[in-house]
Amino acid sequence: MAVDRAAWIREIAHAPEALRPLARDRARELLDAILEGEVSGVESGAVLAAIRARGESLDETLGFVDALVPRVAQLALPHERSRPVVLPSYDGARRDANLTPLLALLLARYGVPVLVHGIDVAGGEAPGDAPGSRVGSAEILERLGVYPSRTAADAQARLERGSVAFLPTSVLAPSLAGLLAGTSLPGALAFGRSLAKLVAPFGGAGVRVVSVSRPDQLPRMRDLLASMRADALLLSGAEGEPFANPRRCPRIEQFRGGNVVRAVEADEEAAGYPAGLPSAADAEATAEWTAGALAGSRAVPEPILVEIGMLLEATREK
Repeated sequence: MAVDRAAWIREIAHAPEALRPLARDRARELLDAILEGEVSGVESGAVLAAIRARGESLDETLGFVDALVPRVAQLALPHERSRPVVLPSYDGARRDANLTPLLALLLARYGVPVLVHGIDVAGGEAPGDAPGSRVGSAEILERLGVYPSRTAADAQARLERGSVAFLPTSVLAPSLAGLLAGTSLPGALAFGRSLAKLVAPFGGAGVRVVSVSRPDQLPRMRDLLASMRADALLLSGAEGEPFANPRRCPRIEQFRGGNVVRAVEADEEAAGYPAGLPSAADAEATAEWTAGALAGSRAVPEPILVEIGMLLEATREK
């Protein structure tokens, strides 16, 4: 079986122009074979880049998620606490400050357990693209005293305390981390990052914040969340991160069982970069500013407060 699957993938890799949308079960089989290492990283990257280039169908993405489910560490809902929030952080910041850590730590102030997952560059995980090109949440959180959990059990203990836990992809889903680290093809990297945002460490019982990089990606993600019957917040995040852009609050939709139950409309006009936010996007400046915001000496941007309000509602619903 492994030989047949490998030959099939090689055929796709060498003829991407002939690629056609796959049925859900075949998409699961394809990603199964890639994650099991049945073909080289170069061939895997070529296949995923080709799929990304022509656009994944709904059934394909659902099949890819099916392949990930048994490979994701499952966490239990924290006892006697609100439902946890899951913040996938894979895009990082290039231009403006990464405020995902601020979002996570403010939610924890309200007693909400928050799981942030993503690439831990400082911990030796390769991000796939050029080192230092993005400022990840792990770098900022470490400067604020939140160190990555090296086991799922450690993350679980932190969540039980109502704290923020950062779980590297290498711990949460090792095969996915290998996929992200094993290719430098932009299309394949974008494929892996998009898939990582759909991971459900609590079996779907947590509230995921699912962000897209561009507004035109929202309809497809909306269909996916509906098909998955997900409990989630959906927004066009700042540079793909799960926090609302301080320049302009995006439309934020809350899903419950795959249905949109409430939404906040986007600001009609974009404002300039709000005064008082970090002037640099590096980890040190962002962590210093975030500490000030947590201490009350810096104003938290209104769009992030709106997002927090929606998440507090979502986490208290049973």
